[in-house]
Amino acid sequence: MNIAIIGAGFTGLAAAYYLSKKGYRVTIFEKDSKPGGLAIGYQEKNWKWSLEAHYHHWFTNDKSVLSLASEIHHPVIVKRPKTSSYVDEGIYQLDSPISLLKFPKLPPVDKIRMGISLAFLRYNPWWRPLENFLAVPYLKKTMGKIGYQKIWEPLMLNKLGEYAHAVSLAWFWARIFKRTESLAYPEGGFLQFAKHLEEKIKENGGKFLYDTDVITVNSKKTPSVTYKTHTARKTEQFDKILVTLPLALFSQIAPQLPKNYVSSARKLINIGAMNMVLRLKRRFFSDTTYWLNMCDKNSPILALVEHTNFMDKKFYNNEYLLYIGNYMQTTDQRFGMQKEELLALYDPWLKKINPKYKSTIINYELFKAPFAQPIITPKYSKKIPEFKTPLKNIFLANIQQVYPWDRGTNYAVELGKKAANNLTTYET
Repeated sequence: MNIAIIGAGFTGLAAAYYLSKKGYRVTIFEKDSKPGGLAIGYQEKNWKWSLEAHYHHWFTNDKSVLSLASEIHHPVIVKRPKTSSYVDEGIYQLDSPISLLKFPKLPPVDKIRMGISLAFLRYNPWWRPLENFLAVPYLKKTMGKIGYQKIWEPLMLNKLGEYAHAVSLAWFWARIFKRTESLAYPEGGFLQFAKHLEEKIKENGGKFLYDTDVITVNSKKTPSVTYKTHTARKTEQFDKILVTLPLALFSQIAPQLPKNYVSSARKLINIGAMNMVLRLKRRFFSDTTYWLNMCDKNSPILALVEHTNFMDKKFYNNEYLLYIGNYMQTTDQRFGMQKEELLALYDPWLKKINPKYKSTIINYELFKAPFAQPIITPKYSKKIPEFKTPLKNIFLANIQQVYPWDRGTNYAVELGKKAANNLTTYET
């Protein structure tokens, strides 16, 4: 069987790996010049490792991707970095029950309430009843008024904007239930892990077409892919096609899709991600914080992530690397800004934490992704797009089908493996 896979993110890579391992012929089409999708990486001169354009790590219970790494013999580093929160213009470690008890900005009663609320989510395995409820009313009711206002309200607003009040409790539950104190990271970076996976797929006979725009997928008689490279435009026929793009992009390349399918697809909301990476001569955080949640409703920044407080700076020519991270709609004014404009916007907030950071800048880059975070509304399980599309022998596996868990490479791999198994059960 000859199978086309549209997209070389980790869903497409995992599907290609497991299909090629079974002896199927696979061709992966990718518009970028390298694999990785939302975890795509880049490498500066004199760096030994690559760095992700958008910050990534694994939890130690991310079984799907860790099992895959083990299977292809890719080394994984596990560490316990420090997570903190910016509250009332101060930085406080807030990543364990003990640190919550020590947190000085909450009265004892609110600490107890928050601890009980988080414990309920952390140790409750039944998510399905929670998808009937909105997250914000739960947070308001159980976290205590001060706890909600100082921590959860700014985080929800800064991440989700106008959709903060639209997400379900199941989405919030997943973020608490799955979290681990220790984190994992593939040796060499996610790009090297993706390339390692690519090598295995090629060893199994897989073919990659990079810098390639897929123009249309067609299901008439024999499924086909029409695509354009730098030098030519071609159409190839396949037995089956797996599309790993968001529904909005799938509908653009599949004009045969029924109008009601396209209409339903448009009701599913995605917001974008935007990350700036600062390369610094000196450490940004004086207390070795890896991840800082910006708990201030006025902050134009969601999170600051000092990658080199997690992975050793020796892999990056002894530079200190800081992500300035945000999620937002692509219509947000910030999404249209150039990197110089954004740094000017961020500058007063960065100086609150490190007044001298600007004198240590080596360089900085800006990365944008228009489809990064699905908005998980109540009863989302009934809205998930099906694997089998209305087009014969054309199938879908994308970020909008990852549920109840939050998006990430672990669930992309899990979805890709599931897609590979399902794909072979449908008759051509």
